[in-house]
Amino acid sequence: MNVLAHLSAGAGQPSPPAARSGRHRVLPYLLVLPGAAWLLLFFAVPLVQLAGASLYDPTGSISTGYALSWAFGNYPAAVQAYWPQFGRSFLYAGVALALALLMGYPLAYAIACKAGRWKNLLLVCVIAPMFSSFLVRTLAWKTILSDNGALVGLLRDVHLLGPDGRLLATPIAVVLGLTYNFLPFLALPLYASLERLDRRLLEAASDLYAGPLETFRRVTLPLSRPGLIAGALLFFIPATGDYINAELLGTPNEYLIGNVIDSAFLVRLDHPQGAALSMLLMSVILAVVVVHLRRAGTENVL
Repeated sequence: MNVLAHLSAGAGQPSPPAARSGRHRVLPYLLVLPGAAWLLLFFAVPLVQLAGASLYDPTGSISTGYALSWAFGNYPAAVQAYWPQFGRSFLYAGVALALALLMGYPLAYAIACKAGRWKNLLLVCVIAPMFSSFLVRTLAWKTILSDNGALVGLLRDVHLLGPDGRLLATPIAVVLGLTYNFLPFLALPLYASLERLDRRLLEAASDLYAGPLETFRRVTLPLSRPGLIAGALLFFIPATGDYINAELLGTPNEYLIGNVIDSAFLVRLDHPQGAALSMLLMSVILAVVVVHLRRAGTENVL
């Protein structure tokens, strides 16, 4: 009975500090484990396979098989053959980003600071297009920009386009498609940043006789910088690798590096070249992101 009483009394005692400390050290790793396993299986392993495929012997084929010959020459050959598509991808993505900033910042500011009871409705309007397929949205732009569409007819009537002028199958159409499809990725982080803005700082700027433009330049814009940087990265990265907009809204003269990679894997079946182009694109984008974060500071995107 004494033993049972002793055991029952000890059962209600708290665990020793050393045991609790050990559990606390292990628990974070257990929580991270599922996500880490997911990234390892579906990101790290395919990335290693892609890097290996970029070094296959370029003389191989799907039918005869590929041999890992450490053919580093695949990289300069890919750049030499497709540097115009590389440059065009970054140019179009940069122009589209500039247009998105001109439209997305006022939109995010209006929703966060001026919308009032209409805020939720306007947010739904920004997000709602993403509920439909990316392909469907791009095909809709193909209809909007068609030669017989209302938009082209209006531009011809006001003489902004010639009688035979067109928008479809031009660089303008591709840039407009990129801007529209990826605009929410820029607007939403900007909105989140502006929503957290302390309105008392704006009032203080007004009390110090700062006008609206000065208040925006000295207060609003610097404080919204985290959302601006995050939104710009979220916009630029997928826009650079996109190929649907150039495929549907442009011609081969407007093809981006994504179109070349798609053709290498699915049409020409040249896996070493497609893998080399993919690795080059990822490397350049990663370099752009690292340089951008080093200049802006990682705390500005957190």
